[in-house]
This record gives sequence, C-alpha cells and structure tokens, in this order.
Amino acid sequence: MFNKKIIVLLGAGLLCGCGFRPMYTDTDTDIYVAPISGINGIDLRNSLNAKFGGVRDATARYTLTVNLREPVTQYKALETTGDASWQQIMLTASYTLTADGKTIARGTETASESYSFVRYLVASNASYNNAVQNTIQVLSDKIGARVITETYSYENNISDTAKK
Repeated sequence: MFNKKIIVLLGAGLLCGCGFRPMYTDTDTDIYVAPISGINGIDLRNSLNAKFGGVRDATARYTLTVNLREPVTQYKALETTGDASWQQIMLTASYTLTADGKTIARGTETASESYSFVRYLVASNASYNNAVQNTIQVLSDKIGARVITETYSYENNISDTAKK
C-alpha cells in the first residue's frame, strides 16, 4: 500500500513538471445551455448544466444549443411466440456551440442502451425509463466533453493570438 502512494505522488509530480494541466480545473465554464424541448430535453439540459458547474444566464460567454430528437425504440429479441423480450432505445442530439457571435463547434452525438421488455407493465416502464436516463447521461458526457474541449481550445487560441 505504501509503495502505491509513493508512485502516485511521483507520477503527479512528473506530470506537473511537464506542463500538464487538466482541462476541467482552473477553467471558467461560462456556458449557457439553451432550453431543450421535451421531458428528455429538460433532463439533458440539467445534466449538462451540472457538468458545466451550474446554470448560467443568456449573457454567458458561450452558448450551447441542443436539438434532441425523439427516442427511437427497436426490437432486438423475439420469443417464439412473437413477443419482444429485449429492446433498444436510441437518442440523437445535434448541438452548436457559439462564442463571440460565431460558431466554434457543431456536431451530432448518438447514444443507445438495451433494456428488458417483459409482460408486466410496471416493470417494463421502469426498465424503459432507466434506459432513457442512462442514455441521456451518456449523451451529456459526450456533448460535455466535446464542449469543454472546444472552449478550452478557443480560450488558448485567443490567448495565443493576444501574445503575438
């Protein structure tokens, strides 16, 4: 146990010495997430706001606009009776990140999750709802990582231009 602590401390010291700086620290994430339509859109917006450190108003430096499509459900397994026993939910979101009146990033992300589909209505609904929430979290992670990367890059490009 003692040796692992020394290795972690040495590794951290070496990383700091090489100029490594994590993107998520000491960076202002002044990002306004515009309202996203639908119940799933509300959940996605809340998750993105949590990733960016809280809700910002429309005067924030960056604006993230997300268009979340309706969930697509596909049957993945059928029993010999023809009843579905396994389904997949897929969500797709397209987004645009703007700063200083111009688009700095644009993209589309898709996430999906499978869930059990049983005859009992309550169990099926719970399984579906969990799959949707997990899929929203994955979309939030994908979009959040891209947006943080783009804002970090944009900030560094501005500071590099100012130094010249």
